[in-house]
Amino acid sequence: MIIAYLAGIFLLSILLATVIIPRILFISYKKRLFDVPDSRKVHKIPIPRLGGLSFLPVILIALCSVTGIRYYTNHPVDMLWASDLFIQYLFLIVGLTLLYLIGVADDLVGVGYRYKFVIQILAALLFPLSGLWINDLGGLLGLHEIPAYIGMPLTVFLTVYITNAINLIDGIDGLASGLSCIALGLLIIVCAIVGQWTHAFLAAATLGVVITFYYHNVFSVSGRKLFMGDAGSLTLGYILSFLVLHFWQKTQLWDPFTMNLNMVTVSTLLIPLLDVVRVFYSRVSEGRNPFTPDKNHIHHRLLRTGMRVRAVMITLLMLSLFFVVSNFILSFYINTTFMLLLDLAFWLTTHFIIRYFIMKHEAVTGKKWYKTYRNFFW
Repeated sequence: MIIAYLAGIFLLSILLATVIIPRILFISYKKRLFDVPDSRKVHKIPIPRLGGLSFLPVILIALCSVTGIRYYTNHPVDMLWASDLFIQYLFLIVGLTLLYLIGVADDLVGVGYRYKFVIQILAALLFPLSGLWINDLGGLLGLHEIPAYIGMPLTVFLTVYITNAINLIDGIDGLASGLSCIALGLLIIVCAIVGQWTHAFLAAATLGVVITFYYHNVFSVSGRKLFMGDAGSLTLGYILSFLVLHFWQKTQLWDPFTMNLNMVTVSTLLIPLLDVVRVFYSRVSEGRNPFTPDKNHIHHRLLRTGMRVRAVMITLLMLSLFFVVSNFILSFYINTTFMLLLDLAFWLTTHFIIRYFIMKHEAVTGKKWYKTYRNFFW
């Protein structure tokens, strides 16, 4: 029966998104609410960027509706929501609403990154207040239980980090939504395996609307395409951080570290997380503001090898799947520290390969981007 509910919430989310997203597209064209191309952006024509407006309403309607149906089919509320879980979801909705509103404002009129950063911190602070914070590292770098004065600030930092990573990787069609679909799909499977059904329902509701958006973003013909915008990417990042951080909290009834599930779930986000570190280091090393946008993300680097946008998107999705599958297999044989080291080694190797093909493409086209050895990797 629980599988039927899981499938139901997924299908309901798809249905709602299928109804809402075309209406958003119609309004965007009628009111001419477009993302205008510039020198930093890949698209060449104005495209609506309000697809993310559908995310939060669809997720809440699907999740709350199925929870209500479960209540009327002899599943008492105290069985569905333990007191601590109920509080966590209340604060989750508050944080989502804050990020959703600032995202909508940014998509419509533009908001400075400082204001967005403050709202992200406020939303991240809600997790420790709700009782969700990292209290154990599961042996990562030899560390296990950590005190609250370290775990709570670390939780806030990682929430802001993950939320921004999803926001910053949203640079070409289908990339942020495709990576999120992979992450959400794995989270549904893992949550179902360990019996964390409420989190599985949240992931399924989110996956339904993101898959529908992915279709409109990638496969729609000209004139029917739209972007998710900040309202969508911030919502996605916050939900993913909530679900992933759950696997870094050990309780009397819940131990995610017995199967190395903490690193398995993080593997779904390795591409955006590691790309943020590389890009920020590159900007700081050049004396620039780390929040200043540029064209140095991994998808931009792949485009400089001569690949087309669709090929870049598929390549990065396949790379993400490789991280997920390899980490899942490795979780049965090695500890989290060695898994992380192997992931970092593969990431570095990948960038040296990309750099080789950039140089090869530059030799053919005569274009030069990097001039010094210091910039060979970054």
